[in-house]
Amino acid sequence: MMHPIEDLLAQPEGKQLEFKRDLSSPKPLLKTLVAFSNTAGGQLIVGVADDGEIVGVADPLDAEERLTSLIADSIFPRLLPNIELFTVGEHTLLRIEVFLSSSRPHFLKALGPDHGVLVRLGSSNRQADARLIEEMQRQVRGTSFDAQPMTELSIEDLDQAAIQQAFGSDAPLGEAKLRTLRLLMPYQGRLVPSVGGILLFGRERQWHFSDAWVQCGRFRGTDKIEIFDQTEIHEPLPQAVHSIELFLKKHAFKSAEFGAMRRRDVWSIPLTMLREAVINALVHCDYSQQGSPIRIAFFDDRIEIESPGLLMPGMTIDEMKRGVSMIRNPVIARVFRELGLIEQWGSGVKRIFAEAAAQGLREPGIEEIANRIRLSVWLAAPFAIQDGADVPSTETQSMPVRLESRLESRLESGLAARVMLTLQEAPLGKATIAERLGHKGVSGELNKQIRRLRQQDLIEMTLPETPNSRLQQYRMTAKGQQYLKDLK
Repeated sequence: MMHPIEDLLAQPEGKQLEFKRDLSSPKPLLKTLVAFSNTAGGQLIVGVADDGEIVGVADPLDAEERLTSLIADSIFPRLLPNIELFTVGEHTLLRIEVFLSSSRPHFLKALGPDHGVLVRLGSSNRQADARLIEEMQRQVRGTSFDAQPMTELSIEDLDQAAIQQAFGSDAPLGEAKLRTLRLLMPYQGRLVPSVGGILLFGRERQWHFSDAWVQCGRFRGTDKIEIFDQTEIHEPLPQAVHSIELFLKKHAFKSAEFGAMRRRDVWSIPLTMLREAVINALVHCDYSQQGSPIRIAFFDDRIEIESPGLLMPGMTIDEMKRGVSMIRNPVIARVFRELGLIEQWGSGVKRIFAEAAAQGLREPGIEEIANRIRLSVWLAAPFAIQDGADVPSTETQSMPVRLESRLESRLESGLAARVMLTLQEAPLGKATIAERLGHKGVSGELNKQIRRLRQQDLIEMTLPETPNSRLQQYRMTAKGQQYLKDLK
């Protein structure tokens, strides 16, 4: 759906949006169009300078004709974007809208099919390697990596004991059941394991897929400078869920609550959310990628779950938050469903965000980093490793809550208080502030509170000379910093 142009110009560049000043250097523009077509679609606006100033296109009709020719001559398979002219004030801009293509992978002819395929990663373009190109081709064909036959193997290469343990069966599962689960599949008159079957229950899983394991680490502080404890989990994927949970519990602390004459254990980490995140990583990992395993990193203030593979074509982070799901590994997902590890298709990420909101936790973060997806789950209160043990800090736990409460009382607005606390570390644009606060967009009330905070000289614009710039951000003033300091 096309966004009103005013909304587009106010947004930062990202996975589906980019701005260019003119057509003087067409190669970067063409790379972006190729990346859009291979990833999730997007819109490119010509006539906007790097600082956000709207400069327009000098000869719009000529530029449109030149752009059409450049696209036809430079990109293969042929790409047919929507190109339109529109006016903002006294300036005319070009908008090029590209959709996720069913003819992907597209590439730049000058670079060829091996080096000219690009994908979109955040607000930049990245060259796709051979494995990612193969993944695109499978997706266009409607096939998946884990549903491919392992033609050189046989039923004997599946670990029946591991299958029985996972399904709680006293006897080996028969061929019919294994075929229903697609752990076995017919190939040239015989039954062979699928890739998913070997990933889940292969006797020599590590031999065939050396990166199909999980690395867990507990770090001191909030970065990866000093590791305190680590473990490697090489169990079959369904059993790995329990082992990861045990590692996380090992470095958490437990307290007891009593209510209605019953004792309830309360953990310092959100176990329900983390279990969903771990299962999501195991099910949606791109096992065709090589070079690193799934990683679980436990810091003082958060837990990060990283899995190889970019988002599926057509998917965005915002869609993931809304519960939109595309299954990368249907064989693995089917088995996890049968084992009760997945309750409802596509609901895992949405439940993680809902649970965070219900517990009053900071909204989880999702990022695409290089060839990996990282999900960050924030803790209610940081706790550090002291003398070989994880110890919570009562002062650290209570201070943010007290500060927000005092700030809300002084400002007579909970939203204004949260805006100020959000701007403590770095300047942010309105759209990013709204996202950090868990809002779907920039509401009228958020605009009102930002305006109030500016009038009180507690925050200010980073670009006061161009108040309507799409690059406009807001930051704390010296008065605002002192205001918070006095409340602590």
